[in-house]
This record gives sequence, C-alpha cells and structure tokens, in this order.
Amino acid sequence: MLDDAFKQMGLSEIILTALEKKGFEKPTQIQSETIPLMLSDDRDIIGQAQTGTGKTAAFGLPIIEMLNPGSKDVQALVLTPTRELTIQVANELHELKGAKPLNITPIYGGQSIEKQIKQLRRPNDIIIGTPGRLIDHLKAKKLNLSQVKYVVLDEADEMLNGGFIEDIEFILSQTNSDRKTLLFSATMPSAILQLAKKYMNEYITIKTKKETLATTLTEQIYFEVRESDKLEALCRIIDVEDDFYGLIFCRTKRDVDTINE
Repeated sequence: MLDDAFKQMGLSEIILTALEKKGFEKPTQIQSETIPLMLSDDRDIIGQAQTGTGKTAAFGLPIIEMLNPGSKDVQALVLTPTRELTIQVANELHELKGAKPLNITPIYGGQSIEKQIKQLRRPNDIIIGTPGRLIDHLKAKKLNLSQVKYVVLDEADEMLNGGFIEDIEFILSQTNSDRKTLLFSATMPSAILQLAKKYMNEYITIKTKKETLATTLTEQIYFEVRESDKLEALCRIIDVEDDFYGLIFCRTKRDVDTINE
C-alpha cells in the first residue's frame, strides 16, 4: 500500500495511481529529498546517489508531474551513458506516467537511425538518449532542444569515465539556457563539479547515505573462469542451487541464443 509520504509530496492522483500499480510503498531517501524540492524550488539539483536508490523515480516523477501534454517541443531530456540504461529509464518513466498522455522516446546507438528520425518528426515530450546518437540527430537538424525545460544527467560520472565530456558540453550548448538541470552521480570527481559550475545555475546538493542502497539485501559474489568454461560453470551453479531462479545477462544476441539452447 502506498505510504502517506508519497501522498504528501504534491503528486497528482494519476501519478499516485501509477505508483501504487507499480508496487511502490515508501519513498527512498533520494526520492524523499528530490521530489518535493523539484516541485517547489527553482534551483538546479546535484544528487549523489548510488545505483539502486530509486534515482529514476526521484527525477522522473516531478518531471512527469510538471510537464504539459500536447506540446510540440521536447520538454525534457535525460542523458544516459549506455543504451541499456536508456531503455531502462524509458521503460520506467513510461510506467510512472500512468494515464498521463506524454510521449517518451529512447534514442540510442544500435537502433535504426531511420526509425528514430521518423519518431523525432512526431511530438516527443521526453527524450532519453546516449550522447553519441543524440549528437547525430542534433547535427543533422532532426532534433531541436531549444525549448527544453528540464535536463537530467544520469550517472554523470560514468559518462565522464566513458569520455563523453565534450559530447555532454555540446548537447548542453544546444538546450534552452533557462532550463532546470539535474545531475545524478555516484561519485563527485572534480570534473563533475567543474561541469556543474559551467552549465548549472544556483544549485542544491543532495547526498544519500550508503545504507539506503537496495542492493544491500543481496549477496554479491563472482567466479573468475576461462571463457571456454563459462557455460559449464553456469550449469554447475544452477545444479547445486536449490530452487534456482535467476536472470542471465549476456553481451551479444549470439550468447543469449547459445545459452538458451
């Protein structure tokens, strides 16, 4: 059942219904601090939070709440370091919006660029994308970010580690100067703070405690094996574990097909 803490944040019934449908109960620390702040304060936000603390809902819920359906312009942009995270964030926002008629579009490399161009000709309220593919569309004049109200840099430290700093700066230079910017990062290296100083207005910093991580409930172990032994090792683990339930992530489609067979 949805906790009163969510109901007291100022979220609409449409959003609260979507949260309840997704099985949300209590907000995490980053959600408790970010959502009310975004809904009531014009300052930019830097959030230091680990993966697994509910960052997507922390920035996604207030953005969904404040956007007006039916706009012809892109209203919000979420930058992510990988295609996997792009898809994950897009799916999460799609579920969080509930019945609110917002168009949410993921843009990433590896997907048909013609299909993306076709999608960009339609109204898009929220774009989630990787820097490289977004730049392709910006340079080809297929994407216009001049009216963007919100820009989110998700896992900013991972984007910097991936060498995307110049790409991020180029994309930010194409956005509305009056936008509200949110930067989320697990760590705060000097390069992130320099980026904030250069591209963010007055901002407030939110830092979560490590003990709020959802992953603390999961034991994490790994086995180092040769490539040729990986499948046998996986089968052995499945054999020795009672009532094995799991998700197996692979690097390529071929790996997925091979393991499935």
